[in-house]
Amino acid sequence: MKNTHPSLACAPAADARHRGRPCREQDGPPSSPAGVPLTDHHTSCRLAHRPEAVRHARQIVGSVLRRWQVAEDAAASVLLVVSELVTNAVEHARPPLALNVLLEHTGRRVWVGITDGGPAAQQGAWAASCAQDEHGRGLAIVDTLATAHGTRRHRKGTTHWARVPAVDRPA
Repeated sequence: MKNTHPSLACAPAADARHRGRPCREQDGPPSSPAGVPLTDHHTSCRLAHRPEAVRHARQIVGSVLRRWQVAEDAAASVLLVVSELVTNAVEHARPPLALNVLLEHTGRRVWVGITDGGPAAQQGAWAASCAQDEHGRGLAIVDTLATAHGTRRHRKGTTHWARVPAVDRPA
């Protein structure tokens, strides 16, 4: 099933084959590019390899999480993880970028994967321009919010992924 909701339209990608293509939402058990079995709901799209990709990814994922009725606090955690993973990809990796999000009903978790073109030869503009103590906290944030996270290298690049609870944590 293709989702053509305007808020889910993908940003123009460097690859013209994907330019203007809407995000895809799928039901059923196909496999994601990162080898994680898709169980129920899945959304994926290409992102532009620019700083604006962080905002765009948050908008896409926020809309999807509302539709999936993910609790507000849990959604905030997922969005922060998305921000950190996309920021790292823009600053430290080569294009292209792809966003994959799926809702796992087993354990009620959200799996987020950002696939990039592998490590960049040099740092992005922001990372190169700031002091060492101004960056480097992203993976610690992901580690705190996710039940699991990791990296998978494959022939199309690298996927950095995290699995975040989709229910609010008890107070």
